[in-house]
Amino acid sequence: MGYSSSSSPRRSRSSNEAEERPRFFDSKAKIKCWNNAETVPGRHPERWRKDAAGNIVCKRFCNCQGCLCFEYDHIIPYSKGGESIAENCQILQSRVNRLKSNKEHVDNTQLKGYSCEVQFADKELDIIEMAVYGDVIRPGNQCRCKTVAEMLGKYKSKDNLAACKLPFDKESV
Repeated sequence: MGYSSSSSPRRSRSSNEAEERPRFFDSKAKIKCWNNAETVPGRHPERWRKDAAGNIVCKRFCNCQGCLCFEYDHIIPYSKGGESIAENCQILQSRVNRLKSNKEHVDNTQLKGYSCEVQFADKELDIIEMAVYGDVIRPGNQCRCKTVAEMLGKYKSKDNLAACKLPFDKESV
């Protein structure tokens, strides 16, 4: 088997066909796909997006199961001739992608019907972002995670970025 410059595994359409096509999206297609997805107002666009059904997903939660997890989906399914290119890519909440399967022409209302029913408040998304990234970046409101030494009062940070106030901090009440 020859090697190509693409890092994607390849699979033939049929045994008679000499040319193969990639089954998975390459990193450039994934970047374009993420950038084409709707942004979440008030959230950092490199961290958060909305999928084709309007569900909020987190970039760090790719290929996992959960309400903030997502997968890169072939709009026209691969099994029905869809190519693994950016123009045929959309992000979908993992649950939605599993239920969409290899269906074509699924409208947003149907996709929404497959969606996880859990909705997250802004403060909950802040806590998740803090846990995943160590800071929270929102337009006009950036903060960082306190170190253990800071929390114990043994160290004062020289970082100019303020420490985040979590929903149950005494200071935030």
